[in-house]
Amino acid sequence: MTKRDAIFPPGRQALYDINRYSAAIRSGDFLFVSGQVGSRDDGSPEPDFQQQVQLAFHNLAAVLKAADCTFDDIVDVTTFHTDPEAQWDAISAERQKAFGEPPYTNWTAVGVNWLAGFDFEIKVIARIPSNT
Repeated sequence: MTKRDAIFPPGRQALYDINRYSAAIRSGDFLFVSGQVGSRDDGSPEPDFQQQVQLAFHNLAAVLKAADCTFDDIVDVTTFHTDPEAQWDAISAERQKAFGEPPYTNWTAVGVNWLAGFDFEIKVIARIPSNT
């Protein structure tokens, strides 16, 4: 069995080591990105919801960049929300910035009651560009 091809953004390795998971796994032409939350550098949740969502998208961008991908390479998105109805407008604003032009990605939004102190999480699958 071959070893997993783990991808980590610079500067956040300690958080992944503590929690024992990889930021993303490259498998063939695909990148499977673990759920990204709006964590500060020390791993704590950003208390302001809008900023937490912005930080989650920022953290996702860093993981994508570490694999030579961008938001344009994403083919599937799953998001987790602790209060989807109340949070949707804030999330939609960030979503529009990241995925503003058609064709849009697949997107599944899931309401949950616990995210380890966070209120939003985003995980994606991306196709790795052939020139990398």
